[in-house]
Amino acid sequence: MCGIIGYTGSMQVPSILTDGLTNLEYRGYDSSGVAIIDTSGDIIVRKATGKLTELILSLQSHPIKGTTGIGHTRWATHGEPNHTNAHPHVDCSSSLTVVHNGIVENYRQIKDELLSQGHVFKSDTDSEVIPHLIENGLSDGFTLDKSIKNVIKKLKGAHAVVIMAKDNPNEIFAFKIGNAGGIVIGKTPDGMILASDLPAIMPYTRQISYLESGELVSIDPYSATYQSIDGTKITKPMRTIPYDLVSAVKGDYKHFMMKEIAEQPQATIATLGSRLSLESLSVTLDEISLTKPAIDKINRVIFIGMGTSYNAALVGKHMMERLGGIHSEAANASEFRYSDPILDARTMIVAIGQSGETADTLAAMEQALSKNSHVITICNTEGSQASRLSHETLYLRAGPEIGVASTKTYTSSLEVLYLLALHIGHTRGFLDAIEVGKALKPLSLLPDMIGHLVTNTEPYSTLADKFYRKSNFLYLGRNINYPTAMEGALKLKEISYIHAEGCAAGEMKHGPIALIDENMPVIAIIPRDHLYEKMLNNISEVKARGGTVIAVATEGDPYISALADDVIYIPDIDPLLTPILAIIPLQLLAYNIAVKRGCDVDQPRNLAKSVTVE
Repeated sequence: MCGIIGYTGSMQVPSILTDGLTNLEYRGYDSSGVAIIDTSGDIIVRKATGKLTELILSLQSHPIKGTTGIGHTRWATHGEPNHTNAHPHVDCSSSLTVVHNGIVENYRQIKDELLSQGHVFKSDTDSEVIPHLIENGLSDGFTLDKSIKNVIKKLKGAHAVVIMAKDNPNEIFAFKIGNAGGIVIGKTPDGMILASDLPAIMPYTRQISYLESGELVSIDPYSATYQSIDGTKITKPMRTIPYDLVSAVKGDYKHFMMKEIAEQPQATIATLGSRLSLESLSVTLDEISLTKPAIDKINRVIFIGMGTSYNAALVGKHMMERLGGIHSEAANASEFRYSDPILDARTMIVAIGQSGETADTLAAMEQALSKNSHVITICNTEGSQASRLSHETLYLRAGPEIGVASTKTYTSSLEVLYLLALHIGHTRGFLDAIEVGKALKPLSLLPDMIGHLVTNTEPYSTLADKFYRKSNFLYLGRNINYPTAMEGALKLKEISYIHAEGCAAGEMKHGPIALIDENMPVIAIIPRDHLYEKMLNNISEVKARGGTVIAVATEGDPYISALADDVIYIPDIDPLLTPILAIIPLQLLAYNIAVKRGCDVDQPRNLAKSVTVE
C-alpha cells in the first residue's frame, strides 16, 4: 500500500522525494514524511498528516538542503493516522531512519524486548521496531550491512524496508521479504533512485532493476550493489523499459477516473492488438507457452483475484466453461489461500490483478505453485511481482491507471480472459476454427460500441441529480452479469461512500427483497439474453413493492421502458461480451454521483491501488 522513494546523488533531494511521492499518490495514504541528511550531516525528519501538500508546504517554508534522502506515504495499519505514526521512523539517537511497507507480525514481542533494554519508542507503529533493532546491532559493533541482515532474520511477515544512516551519508539500503510490495531501483545521470513503483522514478530514468524477495541492495550515487540475505553477491544488470508519461496526465479531465473511463476504447484496441486477427479469424497468444499436450491435461481452471479482479474472475469462469470447455471456478484470493484447496499439476490457476502486487493474490499464487499447478497471471504492470512469480503473463496493455477505482483495467481484464478462453478452447479442440471465428467477430465491434457509451455521458448527470442523496442501492444481475452487478455496486461504494450491494437476481426473494422500498433504488442489468424474462419478473417484483428501478438494457428492447423508471441502453452484442459493455454505464453513474456528493474520486478514503498487506 505504502509509497516509498529514496535518492542519493548530486541533486537536491527534497523535490525528488516529494515529486516521487506525488506520483505514488494513487496507492492511497493518510500521512507522509521524508528524512534527509542535511549539509551538517544530521538526519532531518519532516512529517505531515493528510494530503502531500501539507508536507510540501512544510518543506517550502522551512527548506532542507541535502542530496540523500528517503520518503514515504502511509496507510495506517498499526496506530492512528497522525504525525507521530507517520514514517520515517528513527532509532533512539536519530542516527538512522527507516521507511517500511508491510506488517511486522511479531512486533509486540520484539518491542517488549527492546523496551526492557531501555529503548524509547515514539509511535504506536509496528515499523518502529526496525530502526531500534538495527541500532542494537550497531551498538554491538556490527556494520550497518551486518546489522540489517540480523534484523531480517528476526522479522516475521512480508516486508519492503528502506534504511538510511548518518554514518553512511551517501548510501541507502533496502531489503525485501515476501510480497509486501515492490522495490524498483533506477540509475539516473545524477545518482541512484529507488521506489515502490515505477511512476516515482520514471521522470528520471528508464534504466531499472527489481529487488526480489530475499534480496538486499545498497545504492550510492554511482551504482547499486545486490546480495542475498545470506550475503551471497548477486549480479543484476539494469534493463530499459518503455513508459508513456503523457498518458499519466489528466489533460482536460477533472479526474483521472473519468479520463480512464474515456480511454476504454483505446485500451481495448491495445489489449486486443496483435492478439487477434480479423483476417484469419484466429487468436495468437504468444505469451502462453503451454503446448497442446499440456493444455489437454488440464481438467480444472481456478480464477483468483481481489475486489474488481475477483469480479473479473467470476466472469472469466463463465467464459472458460463456455469457450474453453473446462470446469472452472472463481475464488476470492484471500479466502482461497487459507482454504487448503485441492490442487495438482492438472489445475490451472489464473491470477488476475492490475498492479500485480496484491499480497493475498501473490500468496495464493505461491500456494498453487507449491502444489505444481500451472499459474498464469493477468495484470497491467510490467515487471510486477505477479508477473515474475507466475509461469507466464498476459499483460492488459491498458496503459497507466491512476484512479484508485479500477475502470479500464476491468474491461481489459475481461477482454484478455475472453481471448484466453478462446485460445484454450481451440487448442484442445473444444472449438473448431469456424466457432473461433464466430466468437472473434464481435470483438471487432467493441471499440466503437465502448466509444459510443463513454461519449454519451449526459444522462448520468441527470441520474446523479436524482439519486445522489440516497443511502443504499441494490444491483441485480444474473449468470454472467451477476459479476456486473457486484462490480457496479463496488464502484459506487468505493468512490461515493454509498452502501451498495450486488446480488444474484435469483437470490432476491431469499432476503434482499425485504429491503426494497421507495428509498432504495434498484439497478437491474437486463440484456436480451436467455434470462431476459426472468429479469423482467425481478423488476416487476421490485415495482410491486414501491421500488425505483434503473435498468441497463439492450438497445431496441421494446418492453423495458414501460417497467423501469430510468433506462440506460447498451449495444446488442454476444452475451459473453455483455459484461464489458454493461459495466461502463455503471462506472459513469458511480462517477457522477460521487462528483455530485463532493467526494475525492481519484483517491477515495481508506482505499489504495495496491493492497500489499492483509
